[in-house]
Amino acid sequence: MTSLDLVQIAGVPWPRYKLVALALGLAVFVVVGLVTATAAPAVLLGAATATVVWLTFGLRRPRR
Repeated sequence: MTSLDLVQIAGVPWPRYKLVALALGLAVFVVVGLVTATAAPAVLLGAATATVVWLTFGLRRPRR
């Protein structure tokens, strides 16, 4: 992992793919929440999206 793949948040380096996963999960949460007007599907689909993206990119990145 190079320094370009890391983002400093409060002095802690975070891999960029984790931030992408969180952003996509939040976007899905908002869209599904607006479309369905209920919290349960929005929370479940947002969490599932973030988890799948996080794990997919985490497993694909090269190991040290």
